[in-house]
Amino acid sequence: MLRRLVEISLRQRSVVIALAIGLIFHGLYVASRAKLDVFPDFVQPQVTVQAESPGLAPEQVEALVTRPVENALNGTVGLESVRSESIQGLSVVTAVFAEGTDIFKARQMLAERLAQLAGTLPLGVAAPKMEPLTSSTMDLLKFGLTSEKVSPMDLRTFADWTVRPKLLAVSGVAAVKVFGGAVRELQIQFQPEQLRSFGLSVQDVANAARAATGIRGAGFVETATQRLPIQTEGQSLTAAQLGEVVVAQRDGRSVRLKDAAGVIEGVSPLFGEAIVNGQPGVLLTTSSQYGANTMEVTRGVEAALDELRPLFAAQGIVYVPGLHRPATFIENAIHNMKISLLLGAALVAVVLFLFLLDLRTALISFVSIPLSLLAAVILLDRFGVTLNTMTLGGLAVAVGVVVDDAIIDVENILRRLRENQSAALPRPLFAVVLAASLEVRSAVVYATFIVALVFLPVLLMTGLQGRFFAPLGFAFILSILASLAVALTVTPALCYTLLSRMKPHEEPDYLRRLKQLHRTLLEKICRWPKTVIGAGLITFASALATLPFFGGEFLPDFREGHFVCQLTMAPGTSLP
Repeated sequence: MLRRLVEISLRQRSVVIALAIGLIFHGLYVASRAKLDVFPDFVQPQVTVQAESPGLAPEQVEALVTRPVENALNGTVGLESVRSESIQGLSVVTAVFAEGTDIFKARQMLAERLAQLAGTLPLGVAAPKMEPLTSSTMDLLKFGLTSEKVSPMDLRTFADWTVRPKLLAVSGVAAVKVFGGAVRELQIQFQPEQLRSFGLSVQDVANAARAATGIRGAGFVETATQRLPIQTEGQSLTAAQLGEVVVAQRDGRSVRLKDAAGVIEGVSPLFGEAIVNGQPGVLLTTSSQYGANTMEVTRGVEAALDELRPLFAAQGIVYVPGLHRPATFIENAIHNMKISLLLGAALVAVVLFLFLLDLRTALISFVSIPLSLLAAVILLDRFGVTLNTMTLGGLAVAVGVVVDDAIIDVENILRRLRENQSAALPRPLFAVVLAASLEVRSAVVYATFIVALVFLPVLLMTGLQGRFFAPLGFAFILSILASLAVALTVTPALCYTLLSRMKPHEEPDYLRRLKQLHRTLLEKICRWPKTVIGAGLITFASALATLPFFGGEFLPDFREGHFVCQLTMAPGTSLP
């Protein structure tokens, strides 16, 4: 089979070389459009369910809301664990599913189970809802808004009703959360003495306020040729308008809302605060959708914010960009990896030329690097694997390995061509290249598969470490298998094409001296096999003995350029 493959590659060498060139261009195109991320998607499939329960204490939230939600979720197919957190006025339940679970099917099953809770939760508790499906890295971009001209209430209103809808319209954005500022609300401050004097109850005032701020249809009027809908006007949107609402009739006169209670435009109770560059402001956090391209979505969000810059300036709002921008870490990581790959490839090219002392032979060996790596990138993209620090690390490790197969093949072909040129009856070039390629083919195949087997345990790792490190092993294995395919097809074709008219020349002197030195060392080592083996075992044991003295951690310090500080205060501590 291998003989047939090499023979076809030699006979159809023009086609093979053309396909190799096409692979390079297609690989560059795929790499330019590939999904980029900081890390692989290492979080198990999970769904977060939240239920707002205003006025309930944490113990009441746990007993009346959290436990019913947990009981409804238990028994879902593929569910591994359920975690929950109950705080004042809010229940958060997280359902974690087994690896490989289709997250969309899981959400559908949970939606069906949550629908069964309708009407069973306490009065005033909002229906439990699932949080938007976001990526495992969650944060996409954090930025702030501050102003010395706009009040905190107007700043928060601007963020909620202008900035947030603009960002949610960007493709790939799953959620936009707003923190800080002051949320505007119309407040009704009850006055018990006034209520008693008019014979009103709290419910009477609440019903009147609800009717005044709501929108209701008024039916329609039919004519002979038309049906005309009637639109009501008069929704109370300000404190003054709400104060004029009639609550009841007493002694022939109207009792207005402002007569029975105080009506003001106030601020809702603070739940968190945002300090941006030392000034009170508004913090906005964006999250990307599950499977979205972090870089593309970040650019889309930043483009949308750039469109809002004139509006920021007109209203005296200061836009503080990039408080937390994971895309910067991705850009730096990609840039550093590119430099490492280019430097590694350049060093390999220099070493190849120094030892082969021929540009054509060095080029043939060097071509295997971009071909193998780009073929691996194409396959990674087809399998839905993102280009992240782990996959790029696997490609970087493979740089020095993918060239081995081609070097072995080129060196043997070059040696046989030299011998054939000095032979009394030279054989045809086709036969020499074919025989030389097949001569080392078994060794190349065995060596490639052995190296791949070394990384196979990485693919078999389970849990968090498996999801994190498997892409590294996957990228490495794809690269070296691609290098084997290149050595079986492209390398013989290039050797036949580029070396057919090569003038005979001897090996460089320094290379012959290195080979002679190597032979001398081998002869000495072979005289003392037991001593050499013993020294190797002692060195190995010494290395193992040092392992307990090394520190260990799951991930190194990535130095993303920001710090996260968490303070735990006594319950009820005032934020200001």
